[in-house]
Amino acid sequence: MDATELRGRVQEFLAAHDPKSTDRLEFLRARFDAGLAWVHFPEGLGGLGAARELQADVDAAFAEAGAPDNEPHMNVIGLGMAAPTILRFGDDEQRKRFLRPLWTGEEIWCQLFSEPGAGSDLAALSTRAVRDGDEWVVDGQKVWTSLAHQARWAILVTRSDPDQPKHKGLTYFICDMTAPGVEVRPLRQITGEAEFNEVFLTGVRIPDSQRLGEVGQGWSVALGTLMNERVAIGGRTPPRESGLIGAAADQWRSHPEKRTPGLHDRLLELWVEAEALRLASIRLRQQMAVGEPGPEGSAIKSAFAELNQRLTGYQLELLGEEGLEYDDWTFRQPEFTDFTKRGPGFRYLRAKGNTIEGGTTEILRNVIAERILGLPPEIRTDKDKPWKELPR
Repeated sequence: MDATELRGRVQEFLAAHDPKSTDRLEFLRARFDAGLAWVHFPEGLGGLGAARELQADVDAAFAEAGAPDNEPHMNVIGLGMAAPTILRFGDDEQRKRFLRPLWTGEEIWCQLFSEPGAGSDLAALSTRAVRDGDEWVVDGQKVWTSLAHQARWAILVTRSDPDQPKHKGLTYFICDMTAPGVEVRPLRQITGEAEFNEVFLTGVRIPDSQRLGEVGQGWSVALGTLMNERVAIGGRTPPRESGLIGAAADQWRSHPEKRTPGLHDRLLELWVEAEALRLASIRLRQQMAVGEPGPEGSAIKSAFAELNQRLTGYQLELLGEEGLEYDDWTFRQPEFTDFTKRGPGFRYLRAKGNTIEGGTTEILRNVIAERILGLPPEIRTDKDKPWKELPR
């Protein structure tokens, strides 16, 4: 299917579903059923089996017509991580059950991966899953869980066999966040808000039908999720001079009295770096159009995180005393975080988390070194030892 045929399908759909008179949810469900949600997904699952790069044309045509979108900022984990994982590792029943309400935003998703003792070293996780007939009983604690307070479902990695080495004996599930035994507690951040949560799982029963992948193959499934996560965080392709580089440039233009030659040089350096990263993100999207995301997403995510921290620090330095002001310290659990609509103080503090969330920069550098540059791997003495024998 080429771009011309796809545009024709969009116009036919809009003629039959007027965005101005059709109920929003009804419109989104119909768009999914017409294969115009993820055009590269298979038919019947929100797509048409078309090329991935055609998605931008479809989204632009709907936006131009004033059609409602699925508010992707409200379900970033579902759209960016859960959906591609379910498509790749789920069975037909799982795909049909979860993908449609995920895309329409009817069901929000979160990610139960990190633990107090297993963050950067995710494979060291200790949340146990014990089989009981056609169910699994899960006990453990997860942390840094965005959207857990809103989520209906979660993607969950557990330890199902402690006798295996840490990268083995893991099993991956879809967890019902409303199930008995699931407790969500907010975690207040340096910004004053609580985007994240800690989640306690006590005797949570998960049907085996909600397992993704084979028993003991959870690490392979999790790697697929993590590759998509890093692309989702660092692989966006915004317009030129948007985001934090746009905020920094706007501050420079609106405060001529604060300009110095040194700050001017630094702004130019940051602008060039931001543009290079934007173009690299476009190239990454083009690579994804012909295959699954690879380790290149780790490089983009790492560069994105460090650039954000330098940009927010630059803004504070440019503003001087004014930059120390903080707009709102209210404790709340926001639906999503928008850096550009908050003050420079908030942006500076919040950007500190960019090098931690979605894979720490230190771990991503290992990925880049080993999987992209082909350098010798880091020595790992615990690779073949049973998990239960590892010191904790």
